[in-house]
Amino acid sequence: MTVAIYSIGTELTRGEIVNTNASWLAAELTAIGFEVTEAVTVDDDPARIVAALKRLAAAHQVVVATGGLGPTTDDLTSEAVAQALGVPVVRDAASLEAIRQRFQSIGRVMSPSNEKQADFPQGATVLANPVGSAPGFSVLLGGCRAFFMPGVPSEMKRMFADHIVPAIARLAPRITFQRRLKTFGLPESVVGEKLAGIEAAYPGVILGYRAHFPEIEVKVLATAASPEAARALADTAASEVRNRLAEVIYGEGNDTFPQVVGSMLAARGFRLAVAESCTGGLLGHLLTSEPASEYFFADAVTYANEAKTILLGVSEDDLREHGAVSPVVAAAMAEGVRNRCNVDIGVAITGVAGPSGGTPEKPVGLVYWAVAHPGGETIVQKRVFPGDRRQVQMFAAFAALSLVRAVLLGKRG
Repeated sequence: MTVAIYSIGTELTRGEIVNTNASWLAAELTAIGFEVTEAVTVDDDPARIVAALKRLAAAHQVVVATGGLGPTTDDLTSEAVAQALGVPVVRDAASLEAIRQRFQSIGRVMSPSNEKQADFPQGATVLANPVGSAPGFSVLLGGCRAFFMPGVPSEMKRMFADHIVPAIARLAPRITFQRRLKTFGLPESVVGEKLAGIEAAYPGVILGYRAHFPEIEVKVLATAASPEAARALADTAASEVRNRLAEVIYGEGNDTFPQVVGSMLAARGFRLAVAESCTGGLLGHLLTSEPASEYFFADAVTYANEAKTILLGVSEDDLREHGAVSPVVAAAMAEGVRNRCNVDIGVAITGVAGPSGGTPEKPVGLVYWAVAHPGGETIVQKRVFPGDRRQVQMFAAFAALSLVRAVLLGKRG
């Protein structure tokens, strides 16, 4: 059974915001067992909304739509769907009261413009919104079940879980199963080359690739005669992918690199402290994006040379002789933060993030990162990373995480 994702909003077609809803819905629907064959975006134009909806409904059994349910004049989804159905828009008294009570609960008075959020195509099934003011709704267009949700991601995700999954899960063929393997360390082209021939070796398997800077996700989608067979096939093919990519695979599904490294540290009872220069606190931010109190001790952003000396104990002589961007200083930063914080692992990053400041000897993108650890000599690595300032910083932070992971695995990275 095929599903289409339908995104409505001029802010999307103009590129003013990134359409994260569509990618999230596609992953969730695929995981349920549906085949997502289209993701369509239109602006806030009634005629185009109607035309796209009619086309999608004629070609798919399910349409999942977001956007256009707000209180402003450019929120036109309810009116457009009513037009497509040939029915009037009617106000739902229960929804209006729920909207009014929500405003009251947060100490605000509902403005008249919010009343339109209780208007739906006649005969629609209202979908309650427990985390926002705009309810959703569902309708039948011929043989297609169409669901309409707000564009606010947190509201959309809750409504999808509460209403849409229960309504459509039983319709999914469930003859597919997908493994999502997360990698860092190789470009997409090399990952693809290393996995050449897997689809031919495992009929029914399709490999997909998603570049989400600076990572590459490998999707192993298997189709078979039954859910059990599909899962077994996906598992077998994913095992081959793991064999070929080895340690560049750090996790699966919704794992994040900082989360995986943090879990490894916590499992060993290790504490970690960070010293950053060119990344300006990015590594610490990544590590603390989720709870990290079990293993994370401190992050010293030692941008100036004086800060490296005062806070980390880096020798002024080393700074003068080798410069801040050097293997000697990177090692001294890692050892300094480890010793001064009395932790198991000290990590340091120093480099030239750009766009200026580079020299022929130390070009923009040159980064050194180091890990001081209880297992022996401090490890220092370097690379000239491509890209703009933000990309160099992100590459550097992930490279440091990769080295910590390698040390924890007993390798040098």
